Amino acid sequence: MSTHSLQSSNDNFFRARNRALINDLQHILSPEETKLLSFNDVKKMLKPKNEVYLGMKVVPIKLIVGSEGRYMDFDNKFFPRKTHLKTRWARIDQAYYKDIILPPITLYEIGGLYFVRDGNHRVSVAKIKGVENIDAEVISLQSEIKLKPSSSIKEILKQVIQYEKRVFYAETNFGDITDCWTIDFSSPGQYDVLYQHILIHKYYLNQNKTEEIPMHKAVQSWYEQLYLPIIDSIKKQKLLRSFRNRTLSDMYVWLIRYWDELKQQFGETISIEEAANDFSKIYKKSAIKRILEKFTI
Repeated sequence: MSTHSLQSSNDNFFRARNRALINDLQHILSPEETKLLSFNDVKKMLKPKNEVYLGMKVVPIKLIVGSEGRYMDFDNKFFPRKTHLKTRWARIDQAYYKDIILPPITLYEIGGLYFVRDGNHRVSVAKIKGVENIDAEVISLQSEIKLKPSSSIKEILKQVIQYEKRVFYAETNFGDITDCWTIDFSSPGQYDVLYQHILIHKYYLNQNKTEEIPMHKAVQSWYEQLYLPIIDSIKKQKLLRSFRNRTLSDMYVWLIRYWDELKQQFGETISIEEAANDFSKIYKKSAIKRILEKFTI
C-alpha cells in the first residue's frame, strides 16, 4: 500500500464529503431533498406482499436510491456526510486504484428501485467515480406499485398516493358514478378507509331488503348522503384553514372518526354539524395554546 495511493484516497473522501456539504447548502430551504431514502420508510408505504431472492444481478447505480440502515450517513447522492466514514471509504477507493475486485453488494428491490442492505460505502465510491453499473445480490419485495427514481420521500409519497387513487377510482368506478374526480389525500392508506366506509354504508342500505343493492348505487348513496354533507360541514366551520397542506378528504376522515368517538360517548343523537363545531373549537383552543407557549418560554 503506497503512501501516494492512501493520500489520494483520503483526498477523494474529503472531496466527496465537501460535495455533501455543498448539496446541503444548495438545499438549505428544503433539507428533506438531500436525505437518502430509508428502506423501511418506503417499505411501510408500499406494503410489499412477500420476498423473492433474485440472485446475482447487474444493477444500474442510478436506481440505487436508499439504504436499510445507513441512510443518515450518506446524502441522496450517496456523498458521505460523516467524517468517521473515511477509513472504510478510503480503503474501498484504494481498491479501485489497484484494480482489486470487490465482492458484490446486497440490495433490496422494491417498486423498481434499489436500497442497500450491505455495501453503502462501495455504492458511494462507485457513484463518485461515475460507475454506471454494479454487481449485486438482490432480494425483491413484491409490490404492485412501480416507482420512478426520486430524490425525496415526499415524491415517493406522492407516487404512492396517486397509485392508490387510481386503484380506488378503477375498482369502484367512482368518477363515472359521481362525476367527482377530486377526492385527494395527503397521506397513504386513506382510499382504503373510504372503500370500507362505502362497504359499511352498503351493508346498512341492504338491511331489510329482499334484493341486494348493487355497488354503484351504494357508491352514489354514500357520496350524496354521507360524504357531501360532511364536506359541507367542514366548509361551514372553515376547518381547512387551520390545517395547512391538508385536503377536504383528509378532514372528512378525521371528522368522521371524531364523530364516531362522540357518538360512542354521548349517543347516536350527536349530529355531524355538532361534531364539526366541537372539533373546530378543540383545535382552535390547542392552536392558541401552542402560540402562547412560544411567547412564554
